[in-house]
Amino acid sequence: MITLKNVVLRRSAKVLLDSASVTINPGEHVGIVGRNGAGKSTLFALLNGSLHEDSGEYYIPAQWRMAQVAQDMPETDQGATAFVIDGDTTLMAAQKEVQDAEATDDYDRMAHAYTALADCGAYDAPARAQALILGLGFKTTELDNPVNSFSGGWRMRLQLARALMCPSDLLLLDEPTNHLDLDALVWLETWLKRYEGTMLVISHDREFLDAVTGVTVQIENAKLNRFGGNYSKFEDMRAEQMELQQAQYAKQQDKIAHLQKFINRFKAKASKAKQAQSRVKALDRMEKIAPLLAEAEFTFEFKEPANLPNPMLSLTDCACGYPAPEDAPAGTPSTVIVQRVNKSVLAGQRIGILGANGQGKSTLVKTIARDLVPVKGEITEGKGLSIGYFAQQELDVLRPQDTPIEHMVRLARETQAAGKLTNQQTNEQALRGFLGSFNFGGDMVKQAVGSMSGGEKARLVLCMMVWQRPNLLLLDEPTNHLDLATREALAMALNEFEGTLMLVSHDRALLRSVCDEFWLVTRGGVEPFDGDLDDYQKFLLDEAKRSREAVKEEQQALKSKSTAEATAAAKANGNPNKPQKSVKGEKTKNLSPLKKELQLVDDQLAALNHEGKDLENRLAKPLQPADLAQAGKRLKTVQQEIEALEAKWLELSQEIENTSA
Repeated sequence: MITLKNVVLRRSAKVLLDSASVTINPGEHVGIVGRNGAGKSTLFALLNGSLHEDSGEYYIPAQWRMAQVAQDMPETDQGATAFVIDGDTTLMAAQKEVQDAEATDDYDRMAHAYTALADCGAYDAPARAQALILGLGFKTTELDNPVNSFSGGWRMRLQLARALMCPSDLLLLDEPTNHLDLDALVWLETWLKRYEGTMLVISHDREFLDAVTGVTVQIENAKLNRFGGNYSKFEDMRAEQMELQQAQYAKQQDKIAHLQKFINRFKAKASKAKQAQSRVKALDRMEKIAPLLAEAEFTFEFKEPANLPNPMLSLTDCACGYPAPEDAPAGTPSTVIVQRVNKSVLAGQRIGILGANGQGKSTLVKTIARDLVPVKGEITEGKGLSIGYFAQQELDVLRPQDTPIEHMVRLARETQAAGKLTNQQTNEQALRGFLGSFNFGGDMVKQAVGSMSGGEKARLVLCMMVWQRPNLLLLDEPTNHLDLATREALAMALNEFEGTLMLVSHDRALLRSVCDEFWLVTRGGVEPFDGDLDDYQKFLLDEAKRSREAVKEEQQALKSKSTAEATAAAKANGNPNKPQKSVKGEKTKNLSPLKKELQLVDDQLAALNHEGKDLENRLAKPLQPADLAQAGKRLKTVQQEIEALEAKWLELSQEIENTSA
């Protein structure tokens, strides 16, 4: 088990844990919660050995294997599958030991090395890695793409897959859902529920915590408070605890006041001096109950929109996508992601936009937000439409060297120059006051944005959006960097917002609380989704299963077809009495040797696969060290030959297909 006893932990001069104690038992799934800056990530640094306790006792079993998501952005041309496989440190160590053993004549060492390699799942590692990659939203065509060919968010998904690939007794996950869509999030929940080791998760997604954790540890006032139960149960128990503490404090204050009144009244009287002194001692001995110091709540509100056009906007036969690159040849068509969209957005609608990864949710929102021009069709906007747009990459739009007040002053000037009326005061003092309502007070208004946390940057973007008094809110994953308190504040503000809302989010608690209808972006179109989020989760899981089965069947059919054609061609070419098909001489001349070679590769693959199975069965039985080493070495060679032949088979099949065409 993991134990912390009276641990003191500092970061620079700041004390993050002060005489903190907690016990975490093997196999528990624990949610770590607390406000931003409370020390959650610092606790992880203690657990992974990056930091050491300043005092107190800390223990973690030395034999435990640990896995966590690397926070650095990977820069490599290695293929996605190979990159994830490398995350299995046990497998990598076993492979190195095999290489080292083969360089010697020590048959015992080679035997142990091959046994260890088999035990750590070397032969099904590619399949396990690809299952993780596909579950996190990648396409089957991307399994071997270079890591550097993916965007930052997708590379972080690969880092998550590496952490899940690694066999572990302790899994540390720090905000694992930030770069995930709802479909990948649902898959991750299912995977984590089956995880048998001890797991600690930092997350601001309450439904995710409820689904994957059974214990909650809160960091508050530099202490670790353990609660048995998921996040929702923690909230209930915490509320009861706070209510009880406040009642006990009030009761103790009444008792203290009564004792103090007696002391003040009789301390000067000789006849009562002894009783008064006794009460002074009782007062000194009393263990004081601290008053309830609840964290300051953060709230904000959207001002009433100046007007509410109805409809807000209409999309007529609209196709959304991206124009051809500037350096593309003339006549290169635009890339269409979503098409034939015929929708109207009415005043007061609250729409949640659903859809699997890559279907075009963000593309649709960007088109409505005027960031993209429709490829086809038109968007008709209502008179006086004012859009507030929060994009996934909105934090990158902020100027790192500028301060919050400089951002607000520039926004006020741009708004005035554009002739937009917000009925907001634009002098610096008023802007400072507005920033203060979003917890940017004191020196923070003059702090460079680049030095702020992701949550503070997101809060600044919200502040700037609210100031503009929009009547249509387009929010694309607004909660990625927000803590639970700010998410609650956002949900409350959106529920009181009198305009129209369109929301893309993987935060199901937010979707449930603020949306009353859903649009589903799927198969290149947009349609109403008749159901709730539970229905949508079932839909996603069913779609993922169907997709995997369809891809598998398609690959099998393609291989069977190519094999059958190659076999038929080989037989026909090998039998001079069999009549040949009437084809052009040149094509026949080109295809015939290719098909013969493909048949030869097929025969070799069949033989090697048969030999590989025999070797695996042999390795599973007790053998002499020399025989075991020899069999392991041969199996490794067979597998390498199979990989090379499979690549050759695909190459030949493609060449035959191209030649036939």
